[in-house]
Order: sequence, then C-alpha cells, then structure tokens
Amino acid sequence: MVSPVLLLAVPLGLALCVPLVGKVSRRAAGFVPVIATLLNLVLSIRLLPTVLEEPIVANLGGFPPPFAITLFAGPVGMLLSALIALAGLVVSLYALSYIKTGPTVRYHTLYMLLLVGATGVVLTGDVFNLFVFFEILCISSYALVAYVGDRAGIEASVKYLIQGALGSALLLIGIGLLYGLFGTLNMADIAARMGSADPVPVFVAMALIVVGLGVEAAIFPLNAWLPDAHSSAPSSISAILSGIAIQVGLYAVVRMVFTVFGASSMLLFFVFMGLLTLLIGELCAFAQSNIKRMLAYSSIGQIGLIIFAVAIATTDSVTGGLFQMVSHTLGKALLFLAVGYMVYRSGSMEISSLEGMGRRMPLTSFAFTIGAFSLVGLPPFVGFPSKLLIVRSALVGQEVLLQVLIGLVLLATVVEGAYFFRVIQAVYFKKGEGQEARQDAPPMALFSMFVFVVLIVVIGVYPNLITDVLESGASELLERANYIGSVLG
Repeated sequence: MVSPVLLLAVPLGLALCVPLVGKVSRRAAGFVPVIATLLNLVLSIRLLPTVLEEPIVANLGGFPPPFAITLFAGPVGMLLSALIALAGLVVSLYALSYIKTGPTVRYHTLYMLLLVGATGVVLTGDVFNLFVFFEILCISSYALVAYVGDRAGIEASVKYLIQGALGSALLLIGIGLLYGLFGTLNMADIAARMGSADPVPVFVAMALIVVGLGVEAAIFPLNAWLPDAHSSAPSSISAILSGIAIQVGLYAVVRMVFTVFGASSMLLFFVFMGLLTLLIGELCAFAQSNIKRMLAYSSIGQIGLIIFAVAIATTDSVTGGLFQMVSHTLGKALLFLAVGYMVYRSGSMEISSLEGMGRRMPLTSFAFTIGAFSLVGLPPFVGFPSKLLIVRSALVGQEVLLQVLIGLVLLATVVEGAYFFRVIQAVYFKKGEGQEARQDAPPMALFSMFVFVVLIVVIGVYPNLITDVLESGASELLERANYIGSVLG
C-alpha cells in the first residue's frame, strides 16, 4: 500500500533539489514543481479509493499513538491533498511562461514549500506539526507576495507578515495550553480526553487557536492582510493563495473545532461569523475598481459561505461546504490566471482598462467568463451544484433562523453576480480607448486556464464524480468518535 508520507517526502525532497537544478538551468528548475505536483496528484488519486473504505493512519518514529508523529489520511485529507496537487500542477504549468524575470529559482523553491506546508496541514494528526506545517505555508507565502520587489508588494508582504506572525503566536500559545492540560499533542488523544478537562481553559485554548488559524483563513475581522497581498503578488501566487492557502487555514479551523474540541455549542456563533464574512466580502468586492482587489474580497465572501455551510453541521451542509471548497479553488484560480495576462496586456489593474479585452484576448476572456459564471453559481458550472446543496441543506430543516439567514446568503450571491457581470460588460460590451492588435495569452498559459475550464464544466454537469468523496468527508468531520477510534485503535 502506498504511504501518505510520500505526499510530503516527495515534494519536500524535490523542493530541496530545485536550487541544484537551477545551477544547471534556470528554465529546467521550473519543471521540478510540475513533476512534484504531478506525482502528488497521482498518489492522492491512487489513495482515494482506499481511504473511502478505511482511513490510513501512518505513525512515524517507531512509536504507537499518541507518542508517534501521526499522519491521518481520511476522505477529507485526500480530497484536499488531491485539490492542492491539482491546483499546484496547473499553476506551475502557467508559471513556466508567466514567471520569467527575477529570482526564478527561489520562486519555484518557495512555491513547492508552500504546497508542502498546505499538504502537511491537511494530513497531520498532531497539533504541534499542524503549527510547523502552517508556518512553512505562511513563511513561503510572505516571501512570494513580495516576489516582484516593488513597493506595493513589499508593503503588502510586511502587513501579511505582521498579522500572520501574531496569528502564529496565538496558535502556538493555544497549543501550549492544550499540552499543559492534556500532556499530549495527538489530536485524537486530546479529543478523547476533552470531556475530563475544565471547560474554561479549554475555551481559552480554542479561542486562541481559532483566532490564530483564522488569520490565514481570512475570517472577518482577521482578513485585513488579504486584499493587499492578493493584489500585489504575481497572479500565479494569487491563484494559490486564494484557491488553496486560505482554504487550508479554514480546514485547520474546522478540524480543530469539530474533531479536537467537539464544540457543538459554538456552531451557531460560526454560522453568524460565516454570514458576516460573506456579506462584508461581497459588499467590499462590489465597491472595488481594481480587478485583483475585487477578486481578493470575493475570496473572503466565498470563505464566509463555506463557514456558514459547515457550521450548520448536517451531512448535506458539510458536503455542500466541501463542494464549495472545490468550486472556489477551480473558479478563483482560473480567474486569477486569466486576469494575470489581461493585466499584463493592458498595463493596469483597473477594471476600466479591461474594456474591449474580449476582442483583443478572446480565449483568455472566455476563460475568465467561465470562472465568473461558476462562482456566481450559474448552471451548468461547478458552482451551481455546490451552492444548491448549501441552500437546500439550510431549507430542509425546521430551523426558521436558518431559513431567514439563507435569504441573506442569496442576497450576497446577487451582489456577487452584479460585480462579476460589471466586469464582463467591460470586457465584451465596451470598446476601450485603443485599437490594439489581437494578442492572447501564451499557449502554456491558455492550456492551464482551459484545464480549469474543463474541470468546471465536467464536474458541474456530472457532480456525482466527486459527491461520494464529499459525503465521506462530511461524515469524517461529523463523526468525531470514528476519528478517535481510527487513530487510537
């Protein structure tokens, strides 16, 4: 049987090889992330049928749990690992033509470390290693935001660093409190002992950990870093930060709240936090004239929708939340990749500068349109079944409050549609000032975009392709006792 350890060992080993390959050929160094992410995608897909039958628990160091360093590969971990590898692969292909200047070898090394950190977060069964992998993800992100080296990028990176460092400090203090209370770092062991602890220090530890992880997850009001970082970073990094990094932070929050703390009494609070994050993200996106800042605020709104869905805590709602994660990764990564070359050709991030782009860059504009339609939730794209499942899960119960709140979710979707259709109107129905010649994105960049386009359409038309995995993932998050039993035996 293939071990999930390979999902960390292979890309980490290849990341360390990037500088050596770069000594021989800087161009060849760009293919190392392609190879690493392709291997991880194949490994993740190969492990998926196995973990649907029974989770894989890898205990490292030659010790039994809870003393071993534990990796837990269940349906959620494998789903997110495959999603990280898929997005990482497509974006690394895009970067072959997009990242040509600057310290490219360092870029590819940091990019791979970012993906290793993200994969480690979704597979670890140990709270201290959660912190370690989280730091690998964050530190790589800080450096990549400043990759261009201009004033805006460095300023955004410093803001991100300061807020991220505060979040990491709170996370570490919270983990220290858990260790002081239970004398163990294993998530399952902590969860098994949770009922015997004093609820006050447990609540303090949970609050510190949720706030610390919430910075990376861009939960309101901890998301001040995100618009500057996403608008200043290279578009390939914006795609990964928005499509992968913030969702990994959200996964960590969900794993700690559901599995470790079993905080069912706090779920209504998270419903309201998700709704607030959704509304503020969408309203701020509507007010933007900068296309990348608009997409960044849109990501905040999407994270709010996922929190809202998961916090309802039914099988359908959590399945819908996981489905929305997949939808957001595919759609938002596609949008940032398309916008990368649209901004490059127009020389400006202002939405007004994209006028007439539908004639000048028809294929890139088409890809952008598919991504926008999917995020809004139009059929037959992947965003439609994910949002439909969330709405249905809120309406089928007898909770009148949820039925009222889902109206606000639909209102936020209307706002989302308004600002995306405003951009599409500029791209297709306004002429623009110049009469520049038609010049689309390079072939490799277009190939990357259309991989996402195909996935968005295929999964939108055939959602059953992934619903079994999503439903198993929802059951894993909701059935806490099964997680504890799988790890501790």
